[in-house]
Amino acid sequence: MSRADFRCEYRLRVRWAEIDMQKVVFNGHYLTYIDTAVAEYWREIGLPYPDGYVDRYRCDLYLRKAAVEYHGSARYDETLAVLCRVGRVGRSSMDYRFEIWREAPRPSQGPLITADLVYVNVDVKSGKPAPLPDDLRERVRSYERVAPAQG
Repeated sequence: MSRADFRCEYRLRVRWAEIDMQKVVFNGHYLTYIDTAVAEYWREIGLPYPDGYVDRYRCDLYLRKAAVEYHGSARYDETLAVLCRVGRVGRSSMDYRFEIWREAPRPSQGPLITADLVYVNVDVKSGKPAPLPDDLRERVRSYERVAPAQG
């Protein structure tokens, strides 16, 4: 996967409260950064969460799995770019791919973090998995630079 494959990019600056005693970003904060990028992704496809999705389709997406690989560490006051894309669309689930890059003051040569998250679409009333809406599938297909895998 290339950085150019990602269309959604959310930038942030590391805050003092996010670093630990080793003077690097505490590992759990990277998932918060990723969650913020997911919210930006939903805005960009025209379905801001939760109103654009939960209220419209009476479904919600629940995190099923998160796999994070740490390749480096960010430090206080560095600017980071959180890249987000959908890599696979299944019947009732979606796989997101993420990369977090250091932008400033010294750009990194590769991603600091790579991550894969799997979300399952659930009917709000029954609490059971439900097929992803066709409208969502089309919005994702239209938005992505690289077509997500199907199935």
